[in-house]
Amino acid sequence: MQTIYSHNPAHTRELGRKLGALLRPGDLLCLQGDLGAGKTTLTQGLAEGWGSRDAVSSPTFVMVNQYRAADDTPLYHMDAYRIESLPEAEQLGLDDMLAVGALILEWPERIEPILPQERLWLTLSHQGENERQITLRASGARPHKLLNDLSLA
Repeated sequence: MQTIYSHNPAHTRELGRKLGALLRPGDLLCLQGDLGAGKTTLTQGLAEGWGSRDAVSSPTFVMVNQYRAADDTPLYHMDAYRIESLPEAEQLGLDDMLAVGALILEWPERIEPILPQERLWLTLSHQGENERQITLRASGARPHKLLNDLSLA
């Protein structure tokens, strides 16, 4: 487990850029946090680090956004907030997404029982008007490598 304190949205975005540059297909990032905790800001940085020039927005109403790297590899950005059941979540094809790209999942706690065990879980919480605490918990070899590489970046 690692805890990072972000002092402003630019710092949160920079953390995302560093982590996004380390991602590869099959990586699952679970972003947990209240509304306004910085999940979209972090995702903007993740997409930039991935190599995407696509505009990043919250997928609350469309369920899944897709951003493409220069080599056309997809980065999926999914919001589980409106998912009403695990069978509904199973129909979204998480495994298919992870087979070809990386996946950023907001509100993962709503569908946690069907998520792969190998994942990097990021919990974002308010620590003041602009300051955020970001706790990263790795489960599995690849997520642990991401944490280690991130600390070196």
